[in-house]
Amino acid sequence: MSQPELSVVIPVYNESRRVGKTLEASFRYLKARKIKAEIIVVDDGSRDDTIQVVEKYKRLGTRNQVLKVLKQPMNRGKGAAVRAGALAAKGKTVLYMDADNATPLEEFENFRPEIKKGTEVLLGSRAADRKKVKIHQPLHREAMGRVFNLLVQLIATRGLWDTQCGFKAFSQKAAKTIFPLQTIERFGFDVELMFIARKHGFSIKELPVHWYDSPDSRVSVLKDSTRMFTDLLVIRWNDLKGRYSLGKRRPTPPKTI
Repeated sequence: MSQPELSVVIPVYNESRRVGKTLEASFRYLKARKIKAEIIVVDDGSRDDTIQVVEKYKRLGTRNQVLKVLKQPMNRGKGAAVRAGALAAKGKTVLYMDADNATPLEEFENFRPEIKKGTEVLLGSRAADRKKVKIHQPLHREAMGRVFNLLVQLIATRGLWDTQCGFKAFSQKAAKTIFPLQTIERFGFDVELMFIARKHGFSIKELPVHWYDSPDSRVSVLKDSTRMFTDLLVIRWNDLKGRYSLGKRRPTPPKTI
């Protein structure tokens, strides 16, 4: 296949129950819109049969829509899995989304006009239009998210109101610049990516997307809130140390299986 229009990166960790429906829906959209694409599922050291389940969906692939699988040797975090997939991606646009299909791939349709205009980084946002949040998180999780976003405004990326929605797209140039400089491998990685994008002058736009909360969320309110706040300080420290300069990091992506 020649260069695809789109590379879709889906990080997975013990997602054997949910990833199949996400892959089916994603292939259905890509075929309906005739988008030449690769779906790259990155397994982050799953302990269940996620890999075996994903392999079965290769049958949905066609000449213009293919499914690839990357395997991380151990569990390192969602950020590490997304980075591995983005570094392996060949598409003109690199998009990552969640395995639970919280924001379905069909929301990419709203990104395409902005991509044609030349916008280099696009964020799916729940804050841009709350009416598009079809299934809400429990109140304590929504409150945690809003407090964290306020801290993001103060410390890292002023003007971006939903850095944590797991649906973001990058031009190939932006992806190949930003992801090699990423250092955070768990929850704070989204903010770091946006900080790096801003630092290197890429155009960024936040767009509303439909979003459906998953009751199986693995975010711990206490532990992960503390970790995410620490990550904001790490981002600032990394910047002071010059770690977001070009040429600092060149991690090698895992092999496709």
